[in-house]
Amino acid sequence: MGGGFHWRRFVYAQVAFVGVLAAGTIGFQAILGEGWISSFYRAVVTTTLTGLDSQPPGDGAQLFTIALLVGGVAIFLYLAGAIVDLIAHGAISEAYTERRLRRTIDHLVGHAIVCGFGRVGRRVAAEFQASGRPYVVLDHNPDALESARELGALVVEGDGTSDDDLKRAGIERAGALVASADSDESNLFITLSARALRPDLTIVARASVDSTARKLRLAGADQVGQPYTSAGLQMANVVLKPQVAAFLDIATTAGGEIPELRFEEIVVTRDCDPCGRSIGDLRIREATGALVVAIRKHDGTFDVTPDSGAVFESGDVVIGVGTTEEMAKLEELFAPSGAAA
Repeated sequence: MGGGFHWRRFVYAQVAFVGVLAAGTIGFQAILGEGWISSFYRAVVTTTLTGLDSQPPGDGAQLFTIALLVGGVAIFLYLAGAIVDLIAHGAISEAYTERRLRRTIDHLVGHAIVCGFGRVGRRVAAEFQASGRPYVVLDHNPDALESARELGALVVEGDGTSDDDLKRAGIERAGALVASADSDESNLFITLSARALRPDLTIVARASVDSTARKLRLAGADQVGQPYTSAGLQMANVVLKPQVAAFLDIATTAGGEIPELRFEEIVVTRDCDPCGRSIGDLRIREATGALVVAIRKHDGTFDVTPDSGAVFESGDVVIGVGTTEEMAKLEELFAPSGAAA
């Protein structure tokens, strides 16, 4: 913990106390010729400052007793300082906070794990925070962890390439993992580790160059983001189509300047009412007010700007846009029959 409290201070005090008792027992036995039990009893009584049954005979025994008394006082002063240090640095509250954090993470289901809280990881976490998606930050950098705590994130100190640390972040129950470390090599190993633990987990990884992006896909990443490529494309669009770029930036950012406008994706299930029916048949615009802007078919292709004759099939993903109220109605329309009550 850096300059914080160290539990080793209590260990040192215990070792010193045992050492003084041992020295006192041996000393009294040698000086007074008493039995080992009597010598140990005299050493305990003297060292713990509880007083003496009788004054030890002889100057040597008395001087030795004084030395033990001074040693006992020194040990208890050291312990008192350790206790004050413990309170001052909040070691007790930190331990309680850590246990509470552990319990909170253990109860998460479907959360996202952000491995690496650098520039990309912070942006990802901010979007999760704004959209209300639960997430856990996994990093080993003290400054990054402190920044995550200031954001209010659940934090696990560790390495995303470690199976044990991924399990501490709840990978068995997670819905997605973002490999957003600053190093492409780290993201590659994070992806490999996560995929080995959870073959069904959605993994999104960061890559700096195309060659790493290809390797990340081979390692098991479902999607690969390349910040430099994305930034270049965005900057070009700002120059070529400034109003379109501005609108998309606002509309796709959680908590943006148009908070009432939301983009959402909804999976079409076999037991929902719209499955097998068309947009025109459902009269989605009139019934919900939301607009279906695209449909990702179950084979991976996109039907952009679908017309009224587009039919929803099981496994399709509907991409809709509308206000919060309109999107709630659209989600209710596509809810499975048993959950539509």
